[in-house]
Amino acid sequence: MYSKTTREITVTVRPMYLPVQSVPDKNRFIWAYQVLIENNGPETVQLLNRSWRITDGLGQVREVSGPGVLGEQPVLAPGTKYEYTSGTPLNTPSGIMVGSYQMETTTGERFDVEIPAFSLDSPHQPISLH
Repeated sequence: MYSKTTREITVTVRPMYLPVQSVPDKNRFIWAYQVLIENNGPETVQLLNRSWRITDGLGQVREVSGPGVLGEQPVLAPGTKYEYTSGTPLNTPSGIMVGSYQMETTTGERFDVEIPAFSLDSPHQPISLH
């Protein structure tokens, strides 16, 4: 698991390789990732937008951004959590994802919450030891 806290908002990500949906012979590797967002701060916040940077094993970058997550813009009161699962395909057996959520307080202040960088490693990735 990967975790990062920004302004008392903690984002924890757990990636999972999906072998049943992947087709390694056709360079199609699929991951799911569970995200837990915890509001440990004193203010209610709403997740407005997301921004992802997905880098495959060859260094090719894909950026994904838009409103909310899974069609929702959840509101997190102090002490509450929001959890969702999403996924991403890659053309290589490994990669890295990192991103941010744009949040807004009830007073209208907007700020970014960092999503920790996490690796996407399939069992098809060759391992080299030095």
